[in-house]
Amino acid sequence: MQAQDRIICALDVPTSEQAIQLVRLLSGQVSVYKVGLELLMNAGIQVVDRIYEAGARRVFLDAKLHDIPNTIAGAMRGVARSRAWCVTVHCAGGAAMLRAARDAAESHSAELGVTRPLVLGVTLLTSLNGTALHDELQVVAAVPNHVAHLACLAYSAGCDGVIASPHEIETVRRTVSDPDFLIITPGVRPEGTAHGDQARVMTPGEAIRRGADYVVIGRPIVGNSDPVAATTRIAADISLDLQAH
Repeated sequence: MQAQDRIICALDVPTSEQAIQLVRLLSGQVSVYKVGLELLMNAGIQVVDRIYEAGARRVFLDAKLHDIPNTIAGAMRGVARSRAWCVTVHCAGGAAMLRAARDAAESHSAELGVTRPLVLGVTLLTSLNGTALHDELQVVAAVPNHVAHLACLAYSAGCDGVIASPHEIETVRRTVSDPDFLIITPGVRPEGTAHGDQARVMTPGEAIRRGADYVVIGRPIVGNSDPVAATTRIAADISLDLQAH
């Protein structure tokens, strides 16, 4: 893949009109767009169709589903119908829930005659650090070990990959050796941009070099006065980083 193909633009905006404007503006610069909870809750699942109609090649539905297996299985029908390229589910839901998501994605897609959405397990939110993991969530494992454990759980349950911060990419790659197991990485920030509420960050180029398949970038693109120029710079930085190493 070329550097720009590895960028997932997070459409972290409240309206479908804003999202569509960004997709049209970034046509040719970005091939994958993320619909997260902000846009999903404000515009509804039908926004996925509208983003495809605006020219997107792939839509990453970052729904972060987390419920009992039966409820997740039912929700997957709507995910399949949306034709999303992939959908996220929380690994914290457990193995049975993850398997239900994967199996339902398969069965509903076959029934509807559409391509199955990839099922990706969310390991640990990038807004959390080791202190929050231990003190608030009462997880005694270190962050890398906890993320590796959840990645193994997702892989064993049939998930297609995980969402993991840049700092755990190499640990996940060592733990799950399957080269087809995707790692999509949020919490990346170009040099000189604010970290915001992200606790475990890295530059896009370094994240790709460490083994991420895709990097999710929102505010540095969406919040920039010139999103096209920002995306071009990020793609160039990824290319330069990979060439330098």
